Amino acid sequence: MSVTVSGRASSSPIALPPAAELASELRGASPAEIIAAALKAVGREQLALVSSFGTESAALLKVMADVDPSIPVIFLDTGWLFEETLAYRDTLIATLGLRDVRSIKPLEETLTREDPDRDLWFSNPDACCRIRKVEPLARALKPFSAWINGRKRFQGGARAEIPVVEEDGARLKFNPFADVSREDIETIYARAKLPQHPLQASGFLSVGCMPCTSRTSDGEDARAGRWRGQAKTECGIHTMKIS
Repeated sequence: MSVTVSGRASSSPIALPPAAELASELRGASPAEIIAAALKAVGREQLALVSSFGTESAALLKVMADVDPSIPVIFLDTGWLFEETLAYRDTLIATLGLRDVRSIKPLEETLTREDPDRDLWFSNPDACCRIRKVEPLARALKPFSAWINGRKRFQGGARAEIPVVEEDGARLKFNPFADVSREDIETIYARAKLPQHPLQASGFLSVGCMPCTSRTSDGEDARAGRWRGQAKTECGIHTMKIS
């Protein structure tokens, strides 16, 4: 079962080390070492991991749990997720012993005002992602000075050159899986005997919201099923500065 907890703001702001300096120090570090460095840099109360609980999410969550299972995990429940994703979230919470998973939803007044007919995903998918993902994440991250995500360079596109640490507005953004390979992720799953996302066996190699996710065919990139037929490749949480 997921746990929804209000963020706790720190009593005073902390001085953040320069992202470029951290990135240089952590060049060649393992994902666990990068997460441990993030903890050391800002402390648990100032650090959050953002997870979609998608097809590769268990690997990063496993590494984090081995470092500290009490690091807050933010999960964006957009209102358009597959039931299988919600069930997978609860499975991983129990399997990995995650202690602070915060399921964040878009504001009802925003949905009523901007998406009353629930068809914004079709007419303006960028706006749909903004009100269901970008804005809720901005709210959820307010108490934190740094966050962790699971992007990998092998995913290509805008992700091909990501550093292990970068600035994200006033926060630090840690990318501990930046340099991992698909084989590395498969190894983490195998060694820890992690459960797969329920939809993966049906051909969904990357799972997001229901209206904008489709199966991939043999030979296609794993993210080919996201926003199929559109130029859109990102929801916005990694291409917009989170204030």
